[in-house]
Amino acid sequence: MKLKELTIQEFEDFTKKSPLCSHYQTSNYAIFMSENGYEYDLIGMEDEYGNLKAASLILFKKISLKLKYGYAPKGFILDYFNQDTLKEFTNLIKEYYYKKNIIFIKINPEIAIAEVDPKSYAKTYNWNTEIRNYLEDNGYLKLKENLYFESKQPRFNGIINLKKASLNHYDKNTRTKIRRAIQKGLEIETAERSGIDILNNFIKKKREKNEFYYKDYYNIFHKNGMIDLFLISINTKEYLLNAKDAYEKELERNTKLNHNLIQNNTPKNINLKMNSDRKLLSYKNDVLEATERNSLHEKIYIAGALVIKYQNRIQILISGYDKKYKRFNPNHFLHHKIIEYYKDSYSYLDLNGMTGDFTKENPYYGLNKFKLGFKPNIYEFIGEYDLIINEKKYKKLLADGTLAKIFNKKQKNNLSKQK
Repeated sequence: MKLKELTIQEFEDFTKKSPLCSHYQTSNYAIFMSENGYEYDLIGMEDEYGNLKAASLILFKKISLKLKYGYAPKGFILDYFNQDTLKEFTNLIKEYYYKKNIIFIKINPEIAIAEVDPKSYAKTYNWNTEIRNYLEDNGYLKLKENLYFESKQPRFNGIINLKKASLNHYDKNTRTKIRRAIQKGLEIETAERSGIDILNNFIKKKREKNEFYYKDYYNIFHKNGMIDLFLISINTKEYLLNAKDAYEKELERNTKLNHNLIQNNTPKNINLKMNSDRKLLSYKNDVLEATERNSLHEKIYIAGALVIKYQNRIQILISGYDKKYKRFNPNHFLHHKIIEYYKDSYSYLDLNGMTGDFTKENPYYGLNKFKLGFKPNIYEFIGEYDLIINEKKYKKLLADGTLAKIFNKKQKNNLSKQK
């Protein structure tokens, strides 16, 4: 076995055949990250017959003037159950990058070790848990079990089977919010790169990225047709028609309830009339608002998302909405429409992370609840490991707090935004 630097074609041909492939292990992602401060290698291991047995995109970033760390996003692409392959590739990687003054390489393989019950949140573990032992036997250091978003990638995720997904499959609260959004006249459209300026208005407080970050993402992945941009707007004409229709229907119902109340003044009839009065007032306000907005003839964008397409899976890379229009339920509508858009062409939707804390005390409780409303399958992944290349220098970086400063900053920033 020997290690070699791969051409883009060699790398893509190998990785696309692996069940562990993802857009994070593509030449597109390598180019994108190179424009955001990283160097990279496309590295592979071949046997004596020239057959590739393992490969990886490895990103590199400086820790200090001379020291660097590596990161293999979503882990090395290899058969982790083949202990000989894992051991050989690990040893070759350590030897090769020790000479290049790389201190460690961080990996987070997309290997599901458990499925989480959506009601009890109990975990059912599978045979992939054995891979944890193989990694530790080969010198990979298991990092802390992040419940939230402390690591490079979430340890828990929701995956929707697009072939089974439908409005009627979601939970009741999610269905109701989507129907209300439709009634408000929301509609979805695909957009070009210029639409990212609109999207940035909805996500600038969610991510510490500059205004060009997602434009670069779009440019690089759009060349291969691997990314779509969606925007949600209010069709004010449709909103007005729906509001008038709802008001008229509720007015007719309210009149009947009022008649019933005169005839039979029971607590039940009183409650029905009071609920109808509230609805009638709400629909009246909708008519007034829709009339005003329709008269302005302005297109109002209120939400958006970037979606990555790779193999048989799509991933919501980033999404956001205008908090002023929260009552329009734009985020529920957006995700529903994305599911509808892709369900005939792709098999799975990656919701891009959840937390492992399903309690109400969780600072991300609202995020979890939102995603659970679409009834995804919930998985726990194997987590994050450091392959230590230079143990002496690694321990020094741990002792002086350098690694904590680099890798704990993300968690602190994310949690502070929840307050």
